[in-house]
Amino acid sequence: MRALLTAVALLAATFLGTVAPATAGETVSGPYLGVVTDVIDGDTLEVRVMVWLGQEVVTRVRIDGIDTPEKRGKCQREKDMADQARLMTEQLLADARVTLYDIQHDKYGGRVRARVVTRSGEDIGQMLIKSGLARPYKGEARQPWCSVAQLP
Repeated sequence: MRALLTAVALLAATFLGTVAPATAGETVSGPYLGVVTDVIDGDTLEVRVMVWLGQEVVTRVRIDGIDTPEKRGKCQREKDMADQARLMTEQLLADARVTLYDIQHDKYGGRVRARVVTRSGEDIGQMLIKSGLARPYKGEARQPWCSVAQLP
């Protein structure tokens, strides 16, 4: 009972801001099993993850190491590719069960970055890169998906 109270107190303190949050450079290696509840776009998922006995967290996960075209792209080609990337991600995750590795803070609040692997062992990011619907991405300035001729 005392251990349970201590755990609850630590969780409450974290949410109330009295315990320092994890630092931006920190990585949790995993594996963490999860279930995809939504595919937001080609490289962002909503995942329900078991983090503790009987405790689940639902969070947005950006697939680490890739960049996919944006739905609000600058040209029709980018918008079409964004739809294709989202569809491919949905198809790759038809089982919905995933494993997360190398979890870390994302530079945008409210989500994490992680390597996402399907139940059958396929790395989602690598599959999207091989398909041509994603590029390798390490946090540098994003490259355009539209050529000058395709811009309105």
